[in-house]
Amino acid sequence: MEVKEKVKSFLGRFFRKHEIDDDEDIFSLGFVNSLFAMQLVMFVEKEFGILISNEDLDTENFKTVNKITSLIESKIK
Repeated sequence: MEVKEKVKSFLGRFFRKHEIDDDEDIFSLGFVNSLFAMQLVMFVEKEFGILISNEDLDTENFKTVNKITSLIESKIK
């Protein structure tokens, strides 16, 4: 399974009634709170074996499926 598919699968568990587009702002949907944001960061670190630094903890990096995928791919190369 590729990076984007794994991210979409994870997000799909939280957004069950909504199909997320790759460029849709998940924060603007109103479902994201600080607990979910931390779960997302922990999922990314554990699933892909990378470390998200304090500099990476910008909502811009986690706003869309494509941005999350880009961040992960930049760390695993």
